[in-house]
Amino acid sequence: MNALFSEPDEHLTTAFDALRSALAAHGPLPAERRAEALEDLARMVIRHGTDLAEAISRDFGHRSADETRLAELFPVVTAARHARRHLRAWMRPERRPIGMMFRPGRGRVHYQALGLVGIISPWNYPVQLTLLPLVGAIAAGNRVMIKPSELTPETSSLLASLLGELFRPDEVAVVQGGPEVARAFSRLKFDHLFFTGSTAVGREVMKAAAERLVPVTLELGGKTPAIVGPDYPLAKAAERIAVGKLFNAGQTCIAPDFVLVHASQEAAFADAFAAAALRLYPTFEGNPDYSAIISERHRERLLGIVEDARRLGGRVRSLDAETGPGGRTLAPVILTGLPDEAAALRDEIFGPILPIVPYRSLEDAYAYINARPGPLALYLFSDDRQTVAQTLERTVSGGVTVNDTLLHCVQEELPFGGVGDSGMGAYHGEAGFRTFSHAKAVFHQSRFNGSALTRPPYGRRVERLLKWVLR
Repeated sequence: MNALFSEPDEHLTTAFDALRSALAAHGPLPAERRAEALEDLARMVIRHGTDLAEAISRDFGHRSADETRLAELFPVVTAARHARRHLRAWMRPERRPIGMMFRPGRGRVHYQALGLVGIISPWNYPVQLTLLPLVGAIAAGNRVMIKPSELTPETSSLLASLLGELFRPDEVAVVQGGPEVARAFSRLKFDHLFFTGSTAVGREVMKAAAERLVPVTLELGGKTPAIVGPDYPLAKAAERIAVGKLFNAGQTCIAPDFVLVHASQEAAFADAFAAAALRLYPTFEGNPDYSAIISERHRERLLGIVEDARRLGGRVRSLDAETGPGGRTLAPVILTGLPDEAAALRDEIFGPILPIVPYRSLEDAYAYINARPGPLALYLFSDDRQTVAQTLERTVSGGVTVNDTLLHCVQEELPFGGVGDSGMGAYHGEAGFRTFSHAKAVFHQSRFNGSALTRPPYGRRVERLLKWVLR
């Protein structure tokens, strides 16, 4: 038994048992309740949007209210209403063809709620990454227990209060606490456990769940690359990468982590990125549009990445003279000339630091990406169809946006999830409904059928049948 994981405390057990008892007594949520809850969830987010934005800003030290509306409120409202519109179609059993030998029997797949779902959500988008998996779990008819992040206590407390008004305790429960609560939470006997966070913690969550054979969906992070093709306008690519990189001050799991540019364009791209960043944010400290780093500890970690690059001989270009202590704002930093062992090229950055890596050919760029763990996202900037097709074929990633950043994540008809070290499983839209459902195979035998042909005693009849089907 891993010593990191203690036994669940009484508060956790009480909430868990209430949900499990309701599931045993009443079963999954009926279709009418699911639809009602999804619409109520959308309305709740709209009605309390200002409260949520203010709570998040207090937790961060400052975060743009517009960024919260764009990245937290809009996706949740869109997802909840999309799920409500499509719910009946998703729930409908699907007919499947039956092999010739078994006709006129009929085959269907019935989608059934898994039962009790656990959700562990992170701090970087505390509303979106709590409520989007909740949308999928509720759409599928599950009862849900949520553990939000302790690093955003005001947001977590507000979400607990709002969800408590929206759902009965035997439908959705929210438990709060630090890492010890999360560890105990991940050892409960859920029917499915959904975790969003770092790869390192994801491994521990999966170990804990495996002890009880609890299936997991892991939405992790990693080193998301952006490739700038030689044919693409450099200034346009730099601006779009700057938007994706600096949104929420880089504290986004699918932010561009590093950029691959042709060696002949390395310096020009660094200049173009700096110019684009300063157009977007003419100042950083005190700018209402620019978010703070979540904690001083995380800011110190980022400064350590910069110092590591400097120590190893890399070129460090800060867009603000102030990169030392003072406040929780960190201006963008561009890193070039880094050796492979630099922390900026080895670890997920999760902040406004952008390493630029030169390549000689696109084949070299693909080899560089493929030599590392599979990323959660990949961004390609190219108008050449062959380059796009080749990149999609030659690289593996959770998702891709071509000629922009982040946007594949907010398409409700596209699944969102990682691969390898960046996660397993997917959600959003119908993919979320499927993740939180059991696809139950159902075969209906026809009144008139040929099953008697395959019953003992075996003889020439069965031999002739097998000879025919195995011909």
